[in-house]
Amino acid sequence: MTAAVQGQLILLTRDGCTLCDEFLQDLGGAPASLVLPPVAVVDVDSDTTWQRRFGHRIPVLLWDGLPICEARLDIAELERLFRRRQPV
Repeated sequence: MTAAVQGQLILLTRDGCTLCDEFLQDLGGAPASLVLPPVAVVDVDSDTTWQRRFGHRIPVLLWDGLPICEARLDIAELERLFRRRQPV
């Protein structure tokens, strides 16, 4: 049995962003070996802080507010953070 991953993933996007659409599609095809928390897809322009910080760098995947992937999905980084771990 694998423990649920804590935290929240937020994918910052913008309407009409094809790179964002590709990122989301790639995220949906992530390997089954990853245990990802639910992903909320949010428009970067819905929050002025996100807009200032990430507005020109979308898509951005945040885990508990910290960026873990920008522009392209980094499967190696997701595997490092979220791969299933066997109980000790």
